[in-house]
Amino acid sequence: MEFFFVSLLTLFVLCVSLSLHFLFFKNKPGNLPPGKTGWPFVGESLEFLSAGWKGHPEKFIFDRMAKYSSHVFRTSLLGEKAAVFCGAAGNKFLFSNENKLVQAWWPDSVNKVFPSSTQTSSKEEAIKMRKMLPNFLKPEALQRYIGIMDTIAQRHFAAGWENKEEIVVFPLAKRYTFWLACRLFVSVEDPDHVARFADPFNLLASGLISIPIDLPGTPFHRAIKASNFIRKELVAIIKQRKIDLAEGRASPTQDILSHMLLTSDENGKFMQELDIADKILGLLIGGHDTASSACTFIVKYLAELPEVYEGVYKEQMEIAKTKGPGELLNWDDIQKMKYSWNVACEVLRLAPPLQGAFREALTDFMYNGFSIPKGWKIYWSANSTHKNPEVFAEPMKFDPSRFEGAGPAPYTFVPFGGGPRMCPGKEYARLEILVFMHHLVKRFKWEKMIPDEKIVVDPMPIPAQGLPVRLYSHKA
Repeated sequence: MEFFFVSLLTLFVLCVSLSLHFLFFKNKPGNLPPGKTGWPFVGESLEFLSAGWKGHPEKFIFDRMAKYSSHVFRTSLLGEKAAVFCGAAGNKFLFSNENKLVQAWWPDSVNKVFPSSTQTSSKEEAIKMRKMLPNFLKPEALQRYIGIMDTIAQRHFAAGWENKEEIVVFPLAKRYTFWLACRLFVSVEDPDHVARFADPFNLLASGLISIPIDLPGTPFHRAIKASNFIRKELVAIIKQRKIDLAEGRASPTQDILSHMLLTSDENGKFMQELDIADKILGLLIGGHDTASSACTFIVKYLAELPEVYEGVYKEQMEIAKTKGPGELLNWDDIQKMKYSWNVACEVLRLAPPLQGAFREALTDFMYNGFSIPKGWKIYWSANSTHKNPEVFAEPMKFDPSRFEGAGPAPYTFVPFGGGPRMCPGKEYARLEILVFMHHLVKRFKWEKMIPDEKIVVDPMPIPAQGLPVRLYSHKA
């Protein structure tokens, strides 16, 4: 009998406690955003990833915006509790509060592939890089490299496209952007040397955002092996560059590598070789992967939209007619490519290479009436504005005129992110894309060989078969 009363009392206390919890905590102002966290550990990662595998990454976002909130919802991704911020207001809040309320966050797989040789935090390393890169990637500096881009583009199209009836676009676009990155970042331009890097880089990129299980056969294991191989190659290049700089055979301003070797921090300390190798490795990935996706989708949309192709062709041929034999493109030519860049921007809106990115909450804070706890991961999605009919009318329609005049409203077009963490390579990407478009339309018209080819997003959008096309030379 005594046991019965103790049990009854315990049950009563438990009921009262739960009632008080729901009364005072569940409905208090500033509770967690609406949503669900899915399965233990896995969370909603499979739904998030599978939406991309099926070619519609925006579906994960828009389904939950409709069900929970168009501003912010709760989920669990990559084993982390997360809040997804949506719309221009969410983008503005995150971009404006960088290193105040939030900071960049990457999954463990990325940290393990890039084991920085310094003991500083990833946040401090990111700040260092962002101080260093503008000197190399600002428009004034990049003007010097347009001729190099033009020369490599000519070599690329001569070797991979000309005298071919059929080609597969995506691997060729990757070859072009990787060749450029190798040349401009570390002055490697020999095609054979570039090719030796290419396959390991593909393995590295495919395993970068993956489940961090380091077992033979897994994408993560292959990425680790590839990063070790590339890092070893880069260290050899770095050692040789040191010798060449000391003996006057290399220029202090020829590329990012020279800049890194000769630039000290505020304490007069220079970076170690392995540290430089890690940073160059990251730049080579960032410098070619996203742009190759953009170039591929430019080919896709120009094949599907003949009137848009004609507009780009007309603009580029007017520039081509002003060039003498052997004369290279220059900064003034790039500035004339206004319609071509509007087309490229519309491609970046519909198929953003960067689907979004993660942040981490540095402290507890409130957003839109909900509390975001310290340590939570926050994801912003380009598609929450890019494909939102409230932001872009008829969002699935290809319309380059959206970018005329003042262009889209602030924080709505975000293929390069925004705020202090806006991609420092934005202007670099603009140049390599426009140089690619110039040589592409000057030489060819083309048609898709698989009219309804599926698009896969993992983590960037890629045509499932690489976009095979049939080429028609203008000379024919």
